[in-house]
Amino acid sequence: MGNYSSTNKLKIINDPVYGFIKIPYDLIFDLIEHPLFQRLRRIRQLGLTHFVYPGANHTRFQHAVGAMHLMGLAIEVIRSKGHTISDEEARAVTIAILLHDIGHGPFSHSLEHSLIKNTTHEEISLLLMEQLNKEFRGELSMAIEIFRNRYPKKFLHQLVSSQLDMDRLDYLKRDSFFTGVTEGVIGSDRIIKMLNVLNDQLVVEEKGIYSIEKFLIARRLMYWQVYLHRTVVASEQVLVLMLKRAQTLTSGGEKLFATPALAYFLQAQKQVSLEQFSLLDDDDILASAKVWCNNSDRVLSMLANGVINRKLFSVELDKQSFSADRVAEIRGRVREHLNMSPREAEYLVVSDSISNYAYSDMDDRITIMDKHGNTRDIAEASDILNISVLSKTVRKYFLCYPRFIKEKE
Repeated sequence: MGNYSSTNKLKIINDPVYGFIKIPYDLIFDLIEHPLFQRLRRIRQLGLTHFVYPGANHTRFQHAVGAMHLMGLAIEVIRSKGHTISDEEARAVTIAILLHDIGHGPFSHSLEHSLIKNTTHEEISLLLMEQLNKEFRGELSMAIEIFRNRYPKKFLHQLVSSQLDMDRLDYLKRDSFFTGVTEGVIGSDRIIKMLNVLNDQLVVEEKGIYSIEKFLIARRLMYWQVYLHRTVVASEQVLVLMLKRAQTLTSGGEKLFATPALAYFLQAQKQVSLEQFSLLDDDDILASAKVWCNNSDRVLSMLANGVINRKLFSVELDKQSFSADRVAEIRGRVREHLNMSPREAEYLVVSDSISNYAYSDMDDRITIMDKHGNTRDIAEASDILNISVLSKTVRKYFLCYPRFIKEKE
């Protein structure tokens, strides 16, 4: 682990959700101190959700540290049940969960496909982990193997990424805490105490079945009440459209004010520069948007005002997609009201869909194990959950447009 002195590195962090969290390894301390990880302090966990739930200002940094804490508890429980996790594996799986979100862009999921095309945050996380591995002379190699599911002990990867991983257990509990939405509160402690390993797969002991039922229902309620709340959807659309407009103006030769990190991403990208990406966070977007509120381009200034001063769009939801005629009619009314071109109006009316399922019966499933070592999928083991409902993808279609349209109706 290098010639580090451990006296100053095994710090304690006071977390509002779990109380005191210990930093378990010197290397974890060094990773937390690294600028790539410190950047997560400047990225909101829930994008613009604080426009609806004012408490939701927590960051990816807090979430990553919380998930690291839960991983420590899970390792302890699994070891106590007679399964071997070496110190090296424990350290590696803890690093994997700590860094699982390091590739998130500004406002977390809101801008995942706007600034950087065709690349997921998981892919960027992996690239950044590989960069850190070079800096730390190969100390992250096993963590990367676990993260990529290439390590022989498959259950370690499931702790990092599965339908019952430490990531989900932390974000549901943390997001419900900061939003104040009590429906999302889950018994993460009890779920972790019920974890076990059978044939290299993570399983939940039968006694934990009710906690899992609560977890799946909480997940579904949090999606519709928080993550896909109609006003959150509308505010994130305004953010996406604002950046799209800024990119269009820039590619047309306009010199827009932007922080250096954002200016790079407003130009057409051939390839993502990791160095530039790691300089980009929420602050770049907000500082630029604040200036754009007074831009001479009406579309950009209107959208920037939406983001800075919470001047959000109206949103309609439906089970069917909105007809092209209806979208064209709204666009026509926006054009008429604001006296603008069809191309400009396209930025002010958007129709798309959002979808969610609480449990996937396609992915690696949540397996319940009885005291005789027999296993069943949660879908069969649960007597109250209609898993066919929870695993069905619910899709809602939305139409967003400026509020004056609604007010004139």
